[in-house]
Amino acid sequence: MQTLDLTDNNQQIHQDPFLVIDGVSKVYPTPQGSYTVLQDVNLTIYEGEFICVIGHSGCGKSTLLNMVAGFNRPTSGEICLRSRPILRPGPDRMVVFQNYSLLPWMTAFENVYLAVKQVYKDKSKEEKIKIAYEALELVGLTEAMHKKPKELSGGMRQRVSIARALSIRPEVLILDEPFGALDVMTREELQEELLAIWRKNRVTALMITHEIDEALFLADRIVMMSNGPAANIAEIIDVPFARPRDRKAIADDPRYYTLRNYILEFLYNRFALADEAE
Repeated sequence: MQTLDLTDNNQQIHQDPFLVIDGVSKVYPTPQGSYTVLQDVNLTIYEGEFICVIGHSGCGKSTLLNMVAGFNRPTSGEICLRSRPILRPGPDRMVVFQNYSLLPWMTAFENVYLAVKQVYKDKSKEEKIKIAYEALELVGLTEAMHKKPKELSGGMRQRVSIARALSIRPEVLILDEPFGALDVMTREELQEELLAIWRKNRVTALMITHEIDEALFLADRIVMMSNGPAANIAEIIDVPFARPRDRKAIADDPRYYTLRNYILEFLYNRFALADEAE
């Protein structure tokens, strides 16, 4: 596994490992025999980092995130958060999905409040209401909090989904292509909002994306996956742009095009493959 570093210096802040993926493989049984989705994946993520995972469909990105979320278990290897093995879902890890996953009969507030109610059982009703309201305020949705999902745009629904995840105050925010179904302008607007929220809360973020520009705008590091079967981490790119990020300044930086072309070459030459359903 290689690491591309175009930062101005090679000084790194040494921290204790926060989220560690150690020798993880995932094998599924099929009528034709065992199918290895991931093989010997190793990655150390530090607290407060924003990591983007990129690769072709079918390379096991979602499988990896599902194991970090606790929805699935590795066949071999281990995933640990703060040195504790991840064995099941928990409120320390919350997922934002592309399809929003909102309950259609509930309002935006009720969707967020339900999550708060499930996790903070010992808090008073007033405290739970305050937590839910503050989460919606964080994503700018207090004026639409009493609307149901069908009354909201796609961007607003995703804001509710993000608010619901953040209301639990997780240690890791897991994002599975959260903006993939949105138009370009809405997607860029939500990218800006996500970065502002991330800066304020400094939650560790692990995100799947197919968008190279999105990864370069959001991430501290970009994890590039090889193709499946038996996919692995092929390379990791250190993103050199200073924070807070400015989209125009990044576009004017010659390193942006160097990195963008490098990732394009990785995806479409070195690991060119017809997309398969993941």
